[in-house]
Amino acid sequence: MTVYTFSEARQHLASVLEQARLDGEVRIRRQDGTIYTITPTQPQGSPLDVGYVDVALTRDEVIAAVRESRERGLENR
Repeated sequence: MTVYTFSEARQHLASVLEQARLDGEVRIRRQDGTIYTITPTQPQGSPLDVGYVDVALTRDEVIAAVRESRERGLENR
């Protein structure tokens, strides 16, 4: 694992981040001895992201299904 001084990390931030990507983490040491660890993370997708589903329905079939669903919802009230 690579350890950078605070000054090195500040001057070469892009290189430090690339090293963290390659090695999994890097550390930065301040003059007072405090050490910080930088680790890359994977972007999190939204839980609302949905994939494409090919159901081969026509426009009219989709509209009919939506209407039927709405009617059932009103009946259950």
